[in-house]
Amino acid sequence: MNPEKDFAPLTPNIVRALNDKLYEKRKVAALEIEKLVREFVAQNNTVQIKHVIQTLSQEFALSQHPHSRKGGLIGLAACSIALGKDSGLYLKELIEPVLTCFNDADSRLRYYACEALYNIVKVARGAVLPHFNVLFDGLSKLAADPDPNVKSGSELLDRLLKDIVTESNKFDLVSFIPLLRERIYSNNQYARQFIISWILVLESVPDINLLDYLPEILDGLFQILGDNGKEIRKMCEVVLGEFLKEIKKNPSSVKFAEMANILVIHCQTTDDLIQLTAMCWMREFVQLAGRVMLPYSSGILTAVLPCLAYDDRKKSIKEVANVCNQSLMKLVTPEDDEPDEPRPGQRQADPAPDDALPKQEGTASGGPDGSCDSSFSSGISVFTAASTERAPVTLHLDGIVQVLNCHLSDTAIGMMTRIAVLKWLYHLYIKTPRKMFRHTDSLFPILLQTLSDESDEVILKDLEVLAEIASSPAGQTDDPGPLDGPDLRTSHSELQVPTPGRAGLLNTSGTKGLECSPSTPTMNSYFYKFMINLLKRFSSERKLLEVRGPFIIRQLCLLLNAENIFHSMADILLREEDLKFASTMVHALNTILLTSTELFQLRNQLKDLKTLESQNLFCCLYRSWCHNPVTTVSLCFLTQNYRHAYDLIQKFGDLEVTVDFLAEVDKLVQLIECPIFTYLRLQLLDVKNNPYLIKALYGLLMLLPQSSAFQLLSHRLQCVPNPELLQTESPWKPAEPLRRFTLNGVRPACIRCPVCLEFPPKLLEPLSRPGALLQQRVSGACPCDGHRQP
Repeated sequence: MNPEKDFAPLTPNIVRALNDKLYEKRKVAALEIEKLVREFVAQNNTVQIKHVIQTLSQEFALSQHPHSRKGGLIGLAACSIALGKDSGLYLKELIEPVLTCFNDADSRLRYYACEALYNIVKVARGAVLPHFNVLFDGLSKLAADPDPNVKSGSELLDRLLKDIVTESNKFDLVSFIPLLRERIYSNNQYARQFIISWILVLESVPDINLLDYLPEILDGLFQILGDNGKEIRKMCEVVLGEFLKEIKKNPSSVKFAEMANILVIHCQTTDDLIQLTAMCWMREFVQLAGRVMLPYSSGILTAVLPCLAYDDRKKSIKEVANVCNQSLMKLVTPEDDEPDEPRPGQRQADPAPDDALPKQEGTASGGPDGSCDSSFSSGISVFTAASTERAPVTLHLDGIVQVLNCHLSDTAIGMMTRIAVLKWLYHLYIKTPRKMFRHTDSLFPILLQTLSDESDEVILKDLEVLAEIASSPAGQTDDPGPLDGPDLRTSHSELQVPTPGRAGLLNTSGTKGLECSPSTPTMNSYFYKFMINLLKRFSSERKLLEVRGPFIIRQLCLLLNAENIFHSMADILLREEDLKFASTMVHALNTILLTSTELFQLRNQLKDLKTLESQNLFCCLYRSWCHNPVTTVSLCFLTQNYRHAYDLIQKFGDLEVTVDFLAEVDKLVQLIECPIFTYLRLQLLDVKNNPYLIKALYGLLMLLPQSSAFQLLSHRLQCVPNPELLQTESPWKPAEPLRRFTLNGVRPACIRCPVCLEFPPKLLEPLSRPGALLQQRVSGACPCDGHRQP
């Protein structure tokens, strides 16, 4: 510094003392400056005041010499003290050089700058608020200062500034938010702690509504929530908790849409605390905003669905995600199926606003947990930065179906997520069938593929969706699209009731059974396509047919019309080129038909063939059942066509008798002993009217080698009574005493013996050891030794 330079009105002694290396001498100079400025204030000499401040700023505080800078700082603080309440007129000139010294390399000089600014702010109080942003910016840097003395000084200044902001009602929040949004992304833990402390203060001030600007800082808060420091994470949790409480109190003023995408991003992070907090926020958003969140459903599902597959280690996240998912599902109602405004030549739904927007770059740390395409993880359903009042309450299925399809296609996704996806699809087909059927062609292949899932529960939910597709009236179209199956010459957009034909009903000419397809309210253009693709899948995956085939078909019989299912499958199998598969499939269908409790009514319908519909069904089944000779005989047994069964068995002599053939005959014998064929065994009592039934059973007996099945059927046929023993009255025993004997309530020891005139119970039950003993008893003339005529 040039000693000869004029620093008036500062005296040479003051200038010399300000440049001294000793703090005490600089302090004495500061007291002289304070006295001098007070005189100028008393004289109202603003020119000299400005000249003093400018000299201290330019020649001292911004000097190259460190001692001069220290003197300039203490001199500026002395000016502020002297000015008192008038310091507000010169705050810019006082503050700027001090803030410049915040960046000085000398830690002691930074400390002196912090001390000087403290004195300036303490005097000015509320007058410093117009300069709050520059003060906050400087303090945010000092909060991360490595020197503990500097940090301690900055904390004193910070507390003072917070007191001023709390007391004042003139804080400019609008101009402060951009700075806060910028500083909130600092990675320094002390800077983060400083930011969080200020947000807590601003949130506690009644006159400051920080909730309106929450979308600006929410992402940064979630970033800070992932800090390594426990204290900072705890502070951030408190801040987010306070914000969430305020959101619950005033949901009408919350900008849900502007924050939804931020939550979607952080719901997919790998940090458990961030993910749980974001998921809790998402749950509250869905429950509080209601249908306002519908346009953003695809993004929410992208975040929520993967969490449903978490194990007990993330049980809390899973539970919150499940509530969020259920709440969102409840928002979809039939009113969302209202047709869109018509446009010329338009058939597809308008694209969702999510898809029309460019992807926003997320700032959250960590990637998504889901295994979908990256377009989902980075926010394929980003949300428009508009208020919830302006957002149209419209359900856009394009993005939702894309997300559901993605998660269902992912083989690595958890079982519970797949179940949730299928529940969503079923719910959408129930609530919005017209819109959903536009996406059926894209969903159909993956739904069929899901039938190979390892979980029975997943398969059951999948079948419910497929059944709803096949039965919904909204799926009835004139053109169901190309069918992934055999070449069909007749369109199956609607299965018609056949025209009654001649009594034979076995004519296979013409449309080869298509005329036999029943028409019921459950049929639509996708039903036949479903049956074709299901059989095609069984054909390509024989293990699926063996392991899950009966389960799938039985469940479909519960969900759809069992007659339609068997009618259509028999119709399709009639054209099957792979004869071995056709035989296997017919055998499987026949076993299901004869053994499943779900098909009780259908069996009763076929048992008597009293109606035209049952006769048509039998004819359709018979044509396809001919792929397997033994199943054809069992169908004849079921429908009581015993003579035809006998004729078929006679033809078996012309067939090649293989081990598989004999195994099927063995299974048929086992079926005859089941409760399903109780009526058949009872008919063996009427030998006179059922000769072909007995002949058919003897025919099966002759086909079998000496085996357990042979012994079983042989024992059964030995129980067939002699027709002469089936007379209603005995020629040598009076009937009246017998009636008195029976009316006395005494049960005979055996039944249908020549004395009791009752039937052997052996014909009513499967063969067993007691039955064999009973057979021996009734073989004599009358083993009822205890019978005595009264």
